[in-house]
Amino acid sequence: MSTPPHSRSASTTPPSTPHPEATGLSTPVLLLMAVACGLCAGSNYFNQPLLHSIATQLQVRDASAALIVTLAQVAYAAGLLLLVPLGDMLERRRLITTLMLLAALGLFTSGFAGSYALLALGTVLTGLFSVAAQVLVPLAATLAVPGRSGRAVGMVMSGLLVGILAARSVAGLLSELGGWTLVYRVAGVAMVAVALALWWVMPRSRNAGRAQGYCQVLRSLGTLALRHPRLRSRALLGGLSFASVSVLFSTMALLLAGPAHRLGDAGIGLVGLAGVAGALMANVAGRMADRGQAQVTTAVSVGLLLLGWGALWLGATSLVWFVVGMLVVDLALQGVHISNQNVIYRLDPTARARINAVYMTSYFTGAASGSALGSVAWLWGGWGATCALGGSIAVLNALALAHDQRLALRAQPAAANPAAAQPAVR
Repeated sequence: MSTPPHSRSASTTPPSTPHPEATGLSTPVLLLMAVACGLCAGSNYFNQPLLHSIATQLQVRDASAALIVTLAQVAYAAGLLLLVPLGDMLERRRLITTLMLLAALGLFTSGFAGSYALLALGTVLTGLFSVAAQVLVPLAATLAVPGRSGRAVGMVMSGLLVGILAARSVAGLLSELGGWTLVYRVAGVAMVAVALALWWVMPRSRNAGRAQGYCQVLRSLGTLALRHPRLRSRALLGGLSFASVSVLFSTMALLLAGPAHRLGDAGIGLVGLAGVAGALMANVAGRMADRGQAQVTTAVSVGLLLLGWGALWLGATSLVWFVVGMLVVDLALQGVHISNQNVIYRLDPTARARINAVYMTSYFTGAASGSALGSVAWLWGGWGATCALGGSIAVLNALALAHDQRLALRAQPAAANPAAAQPAVR
C-alpha cells in the first residue's frame, strides 16, 4: 500500500508538534482504521458460536467453555481502564501498532491452544490488547480535517460495528472449514498485516506539552468525570442505551429458538445480521454531528429505541416484526453512541483517550447490567417481561436525554465566552 503524501510528511513531524492533525486523513486511511477497529472488536466475539466445539475438543464442560466469553469481557474492561488512557500519554501510532501486535499474540495463542488453560490465556491477551480500537476512534476525531470529525468517527465506528456483527458468522464458517482454531489463526495473521499497514500509512500523533506519568493519567479519569457534567450525562445515555439493547441480545436466541419461531443456530445468526444496518446509522449520525445536529440525532435515536421495543413485543409471534424491531433498536443505539462520542470529544481535545475510557467503561457496564437483567426478566416472565424491561430502560434513557439537554443549554453561554470555560485537565 502506497503512503498518502500527507502521511509521509506527517510521519516526520516531531512528537511535540502542537497540531499534527492539521492535514487531516484521507479516505483510504480512514477505511484502513475502520478495518482495524472491526478486526479488534470482532476478535472478542469469535468464541461465542464455537463454545460447544471448544468444549468437545478440549474435553471441558459447556459451562467452562462459556466462561471464555466472560474472560474476554473482563479483559476488555480492564484494557479500557488501564490501556486506553495511554493514548493521551504516548505516541499514538506506536501505541496502536503495539497493542494490535500483542492482540495478535493472543489470537495465535488461542489458535494453537492444546489445553483450556492456553485458550484462556489467549482470550485474556486478546481482550486486553484489542482495546486498540478505542484508541483509534478518538484518534480519528483528532486527525480529521476541522469540521469533519463526526464523519471520521462515523466511518471508523462503522467498521467496528460491522466487525462485531460479522465475527460470529465468519467464525462459524471457518470452523466448518478447518475447525474452531482456524478462525483464531486467520485473525492473527490479519491482525499483524493490518497493524503493519497502519504503521506505514498513519501519521505520528501525540499530545503537545509536558509528558504525564501513568498514575497521573489514571487519576485524571475521575477528575475529568467530575469536571465535565456532559461527560457524565452522555456516559449515562450511552450506558442506558446499551443496557436496553443488551436486554434484547441476551434473550433473542431463546425466543427465536422457541416454539413460536423454531429457528436453528444458522437462522438466528442471519437474523442477527440485520443489525449491520446500524453501521449505516453511524455514518449518518457522524455527518449530522458535523452540522451541529448532535442533539437532534440523539433525540431521534432515543425515540426510535422506544418504538423499537414496541415492534419487538409484536415480534413474539411475528418474525417480520421482530426483525423490524431489532433493526430499529440497533439504529437507535448507534445514533446515540456516535452522537455521544462527538459531544464528549469536544470537551477537551487533549484528553480524548481518557474521556473515551470513562465513557466506554460506562457503556460496557450498561451492557453487562442489561444482559444480566434481561436473563432474569426472561426467567421471570418470558418475552413479555423482557420487552417491559427493555422499554422501561428506554424510558429512563429519555429522562437522561432531558437532563443532558438542560446541560447543553446551560453550556451555551460558556461556549460563547471561552474565557469563562474551565481549564483542560492535563
